[in-house]
Amino acid sequence: MLSLETTATAAYVVAALLFILALAGLSKHETSRAGNTFGIAGMAVALIATIALALARHIEPVGLGLLVGAMVIGAVIGLWRARIVEMTGMPELIALLHSFVGLAAVLVGWNGYLHVERELGGAEALQLGREGMLGIHSAEVFIGVFIGGVTFTGSVVANLKLSARMKSAPLMLPGKNFLNVGALVVFVALTVWFVIDPQLWLLIAVTVLALLLGWHLVASIGGGDMPVVVSMLNSYSGWAAAASGFLLGNDLLIITGALVGSSGAYLSYIMCKAMNRSFISVIAGGFGIEAGPADDTDYGEPREITAESAAELLANAHSVIITPGYGMAVAQAQYGVAELTRRLRQSGVNVRFGIHPVAGRLPGHMNVLLAEAKVPYDIVLEMDEINDDFDDTDVVLVIGANDTVNPAATEDPNSPIAGMPVLTVWNARNVIVFKRSMASGYAGVQNPLFFRENTQMLFGDAKDRVDAINAALSVSAKV
Repeated sequence: MLSLETTATAAYVVAALLFILALAGLSKHETSRAGNTFGIAGMAVALIATIALALARHIEPVGLGLLVGAMVIGAVIGLWRARIVEMTGMPELIALLHSFVGLAAVLVGWNGYLHVERELGGAEALQLGREGMLGIHSAEVFIGVFIGGVTFTGSVVANLKLSARMKSAPLMLPGKNFLNVGALVVFVALTVWFVIDPQLWLLIAVTVLALLLGWHLVASIGGGDMPVVVSMLNSYSGWAAAASGFLLGNDLLIITGALVGSSGAYLSYIMCKAMNRSFISVIAGGFGIEAGPADDTDYGEPREITAESAAELLANAHSVIITPGYGMAVAQAQYGVAELTRRLRQSGVNVRFGIHPVAGRLPGHMNVLLAEAKVPYDIVLEMDEINDDFDDTDVVLVIGANDTVNPAATEDPNSPIAGMPVLTVWNARNVIVFKRSMASGYAGVQNPLFFRENTQMLFGDAKDRVDAINAALSVSAKV
């Protein structure tokens, strides 16, 4: 008969396979729901197996009560947050969740030190010393605390920036690149010292260093690169979990952490390529990238358009491309946009969507919103698939997008977003920009698109403006 510990280990293997299937499923729209289900199932199996493993190792009743209590509290908070969070709040919520993983890694590392290195005369420490493994354990403790600390404060800063409780502009301390590199050099030196002679003050020092470095790394990155930062913090949280897995001797944590860490790093690399950003510079806190000078150019006055005139322009168009951004998510205009799409397609207009890789503040943000509103997958195209089609497009609707449609990225080498690939909407015959005001985008850069001859501004709440266009189209159809 299989022991409880053997069964739990087998369950960990099953959970790991479910997590792999979850990642595979989440890579496509059509299989994303199944991928999410696999992830939920994998986590349920992992939790049950962890409780079974604790029972097999004869956990004290108090310990078991704390374990179950922590799970219940976590489940209640998780369900509450899942019910009340808006899609627009997902990026900052995910950043906050990453901070919890980092904090957990720090606590696990400290527990590992207090359990082993702190009591060098203890039986476990002596056994590790005889096996020549004490140095490896000390390295695991130190590295785990460092990764966890960087992830924790970095994620907190990302949450503050994404929720507009902290300025999105990059922090430009004197010698900031030297500070980042210097912190890494100090970390390596402290690690060697700790492995040779594990002392409490060294662990305190690396904890403080990691917390400060995590704060400075993300604070030094501008708002335009925040989507990459969120993805990179996801990777950091994965490596933090893997480090905790080594300390706890938990194979599932190691496997899951490695999956999250590697996939997050690869996604960040893809996003950096899409934004023409250096992968190393972004993850190193904007190393080598300095913000360009403020743009004080006088572009003139923008032209306005009414919802009724926009409806008339759309009704007479043969081809329309809609490029959504974070403003559409904030206004919750996706359902009105889906209705507008349906009306135009029924009238024979070729309607498609152009999605920038970093539209919104989270990878895939716009895709999820449009899928939620039942917009067909086949007309939602990525930037590379649709950029060549703007020349033959009658009308482009820019709904809540700003930096991702800014011609300064291709025309102004001094712009902070210079070189960033953007949707070339200005090549269309007519461009209608939905915007609340003339304020700059998240990167803090003025957009010359708003002043072009073929561009007209439709001011106001995006949802209200889209509803007004739908109403105008309905009236004209009846006439």
